[in-house]
Amino acid sequence: MMLFWQPWLLVLLTVLPFTLGQSSKKHNICQKQITCGACITAGEGCSWCSKEVFPHKRCDSMKTLMRLGCDGFIDNPDHSVASVKNDTVKNANGNQQAIQIQPQKLRIKIRPNKPYKFKLVFRLAEDYPVDLYYLMDLSNSMADDKEKLASLGNLIAADMSKITKDFRLGFGSFVDKTVSPYISIVQKKMQTPCAKCTKAYGFKHQLTLDLNTSLFANKVYEAPVSGNLDSPEGGFDAIMQSIVCDDIGWRDVSRRMLVFSTDSDFHYAGDGKLGGIVIPNDGHCHLNKAGEYTLTDKQDYPSIGQLANKIQEMKVNVIFAVTSDQLEIYQSLSKFIEGSTAGRLDDDSSNIVSLIRKNYQKITSKVELNTIGAENVTVKFFSSCVGNSSDYAETNICKKLKIGEEVTFDVSIEVHSCSSETQRSISIYPVGLKEKLTIDLDMICECECEKPKYEKKNYALCNNSGTYECGACTCNEGHYGKYCECDGSDASDEEALAKCIRPNSTTACSGRGDCVCGICDCFPRTTSSNETYSGDYCECDDYSCDYYNGKLCGGEERGHCECGLCKCNDGFKNSDCGCATSNDSCIALSTGLICNGQGQCDCGTCKCFETTLYRGPTCEECPTCPGKCNETKACVQCSIFQTGQLTIEECDKCKNIENVKELRDDENLKHCRLVDEDDCIVFYTYEYNNKSELLIEVKEKKSCPTSVNVIAIVVGVIVGIVAVGLALLLIWKLITTIQDHRELAKFENERNKAQWNAGENPIYKPCTTVFKNPQYVGGYN
Repeated sequence: MMLFWQPWLLVLLTVLPFTLGQSSKKHNICQKQITCGACITAGEGCSWCSKEVFPHKRCDSMKTLMRLGCDGFIDNPDHSVASVKNDTVKNANGNQQAIQIQPQKLRIKIRPNKPYKFKLVFRLAEDYPVDLYYLMDLSNSMADDKEKLASLGNLIAADMSKITKDFRLGFGSFVDKTVSPYISIVQKKMQTPCAKCTKAYGFKHQLTLDLNTSLFANKVYEAPVSGNLDSPEGGFDAIMQSIVCDDIGWRDVSRRMLVFSTDSDFHYAGDGKLGGIVIPNDGHCHLNKAGEYTLTDKQDYPSIGQLANKIQEMKVNVIFAVTSDQLEIYQSLSKFIEGSTAGRLDDDSSNIVSLIRKNYQKITSKVELNTIGAENVTVKFFSSCVGNSSDYAETNICKKLKIGEEVTFDVSIEVHSCSSETQRSISIYPVGLKEKLTIDLDMICECECEKPKYEKKNYALCNNSGTYECGACTCNEGHYGKYCECDGSDASDEEALAKCIRPNSTTACSGRGDCVCGICDCFPRTTSSNETYSGDYCECDDYSCDYYNGKLCGGEERGHCECGLCKCNDGFKNSDCGCATSNDSCIALSTGLICNGQGQCDCGTCKCFETTLYRGPTCEECPTCPGKCNETKACVQCSIFQTGQLTIEECDKCKNIENVKELRDDENLKHCRLVDEDDCIVFYTYEYNNKSELLIEVKEKKSCPTSVNVIAIVVGVIVGIVAVGLALLLIWKLITTIQDHRELAKFENERNKAQWNAGENPIYKPCTTVFKNPQYVGGYN
């Protein structure tokens, strides 16, 4: 029996102090409040008793107040919500616009320090309008890209039409600022900076976003290239004008895409000083009727932060399509710009169609929720995305969405304190989209009984020296006490003064307050501060504790300051509550070990051993280590292809291996390959889930070499040799025949030329000779 009770006794002794401590802390927060408004805003567990005669603390938990006899007089207001606009998510249909976020507007009456939760639905709509503006660097080095882009304009439109039926395409170009040292100021070079080049310009809007995408090719062909001197270009000027100018034709409801194409890096704020330009960029549109940026030589380039804010404000998704030598810098830039991505562009831009498609899908397959105007308000998002409900976690991002899929987020809103403005508005929006949820917050900062119509001024219960409201007295100036029974002039009374002196001290209220009616009224810490000293004798300073990460005792989530010392919440320690006692953040996902067994967990942070190659937050990263590819290939062979050296019993131990048609492309995946006994290559990936289990996906189709047909090769060689021999014989026969015909013809020709006498032999000489006298005309004599 004793053995049975020992474990339960240990649990009880462990849990009970913690529970009592937590309950005590909540009650302390409540009991410090002296008005109903301060009570209900102190925390969700605080309630106020407005009963006229109540000898206990009026601000406490509801359970305690009811136990003390205040049932029926308790003020404990709660949230209320009104749905102002709650249209159901839907696809675009005819003239009706698509709706991707629901609800669209709420009005919440919210109590500070008490979270309110509601559901938000996001749906990736079909045929959602897309506006794609192609912004191209037309310096001379991009001349060949221009020709290729013009020929691919219709392909871009055709490819995007597979994604949405409502697609518009526009075009603009840029070079750089038109002053030295960015361009040559030699007159001839200014007009013609290079062969077949036009005069340099900053930015020019060429084609307004149009449904007639065939205009794109013509505008690109017509746009002449230009030239400048330095390598960086004025792309930031062009991006700023492209996103803020109405001339571009951006629609209010559309997915706004800006493709930025270049083979160079960029100038940014401050570089303008090289050309004597010191006026900061104002972030406004400055295009003339011809679409040219008119202040290129007057205003400096935008800063990265300024550009990022404008892109966020205008809800534009930027795709940086850049050459391989510039990819790294633009990938770094995209980290600072919401909703942007970077991809590699071929030297002649021939891959632009696939690049746009790939990055568009990358942007649209992910929904990320952000907030605007949520200062002093904590907004949290929880969802299981499109996966299993067991994956439910705090997240504002869901990936791998498909057209038509819905994602539900549980949204938690908590206001931390009341300010002078009890009404305010915040927005929740998907990154890169104009659609948003607007929430009008009406903060409950006072009780109903505190309103003027319920006040009783100079009430008898308050000794005619105060206002009675919510069961308590708010004393007039010069009067103090629970019922305003103390006069400020009594502060020098010896008996009352003795009550304000701390034991073993001679100073009333520790020199930090006035003794009023035997009670210390503590001073503010500074003349312009709401922070006051505390304690029965003003001996405590609750604002002079150690700081962690710029917050007193690490902030409310880590601890609070009591009388100059940090009282840490459960899970934290040290004088500033900066050290986490839990090792959860040190557990390696891949092995489940603390710091992967390659380091030591110190205050929730892994310190990897210097003697090991492993590094990273949980000492899991090891660039020179082989990973799990060698360890897993035997299981992959036996589980998927029933090959390899493992026995059936050993193969049965291989778990979480899945056969897929195509492998996923995710930065968290590790890619492997193996060559089996048939010389076939098998591709697969692995990753770890939140349970530290190894998950393997194998591509179902191997990449095998084509088998060699020896007989066919031998027969082919023989046939080839015979064919070549016959061909040579035929050629020889043909040549000899032609030669014979030529010789015969030549012989026949020479024979025909000969003058032969058919009557006698040309070498025959007769025996008689005949002589004729040419002068004789008669006969013989």
